Amino acid sequence: MQINTVPLMTIADLRRAIPVITPSLTMVIQSEPGCGKTSLLAMVAEDMGDRWRKPGDDYPDDKYDYIYVDCPVKDMQDIGMVVPNHEKQSLEYYVASLFKMGSGKPKFIFLDELLKAPKMLQVIFTRLMLERMIGDVPLPQGSMVAATSNNASDGVGDTMLAHAGNRVCRVEMKKPDHDEWGLWAAENNIHRSIRTFVALTPRCLNSYRDGGQENNEFIFKPNMGTLSFVSPRSLAKSDVIVRNRDVFGPQATQAMLAGTIGAAAAAQMSALMAMDKSLDDVKDIVRDPDNISVPDDIAAQLMIMLQAVDTLDNHDDLEKFMVWVNRVPSAEVQSIFFTQMVRTPRASKLARRNEAIKNWCIKNHVLL
Repeated sequence: MQINTVPLMTIADLRRAIPVITPSLTMVIQSEPGCGKTSLLAMVAEDMGDRWRKPGDDYPDDKYDYIYVDCPVKDMQDIGMVVPNHEKQSLEYYVASLFKMGSGKPKFIFLDELLKAPKMLQVIFTRLMLERMIGDVPLPQGSMVAATSNNASDGVGDTMLAHAGNRVCRVEMKKPDHDEWGLWAAENNIHRSIRTFVALTPRCLNSYRDGGQENNEFIFKPNMGTLSFVSPRSLAKSDVIVRNRDVFGPQATQAMLAGTIGAAAAAQMSALMAMDKSLDDVKDIVRDPDNISVPDDIAAQLMIMLQAVDTLDNHDDLEKFMVWVNRVPSAEVQSIFFTQMVRTPRASKLARRNEAIKNWCIKNHVLL
């Protein structure tokens, strides 16, 4: 039985909604751990034509100051303090430098893990969300506030003050599925062994809230207390381990993967990495596409195709590689390559000029 019955918003939905909603209504975005909520700040900045990348970066030409607040680790003095004004014989509220009030620019304040903040800070943040005030100091006109946290059902301590919940827009974010994550991973240069694992094991990105996941050994489950599990975040974090596997050796590599994505996923990914070293390179296939063998193993076929998505950079090489692709006996496996080529922005420029891929798109437009 499916646990969740509330309509969910995708990351794409949220990117469209946040700039429109948040000038007047704070959005509190909730999802299970590791689904990409924090990444929304950089995405929204990019959508609005600015260049936010990480806390501490300043771009004077940006329209907004982007303020990232890691709520659980903040204390009252990190936000502001009441300071004596001896000349006026009064107390005044001074806002912390975190908020860059001296710049005069409107702010985009991102309250990450809001519902794990100390209760006293939640009171301060409630006024920020509702009135666009930090203590007694108003934000510049046009400022926006958004917040994130985990689902209450995740069991990681996320609770909201009752009087605040009805004054904000609380939405649940959909966990990216294997297809959505695979496209993001291709654009962000995640190693093909990781992407192959996800393509072969799509249930590794299922949600415990979907129901029927009792035997899914890969995912986060609130009642299991497991710290290492597969999520969009942990898969991306594992990239540095996979790329340095020759430095660590197979045993240490698998141990570190287990501590990042869980033991079950680490075992399968280790097997894929061992296979990766024995595969023909795409450059060799392009030189002789008619004669280089097509592996029988689907994982090997996928890994070669994902390498091609990453490395092919001209129309002639794609034409030659398509000769090899057409020798792959499974149309389903071929479709993964076609989909990645069409939907990955960098590769799509080549795909648009290839007749075989264009014909596949016409026949399978409902999948795109």
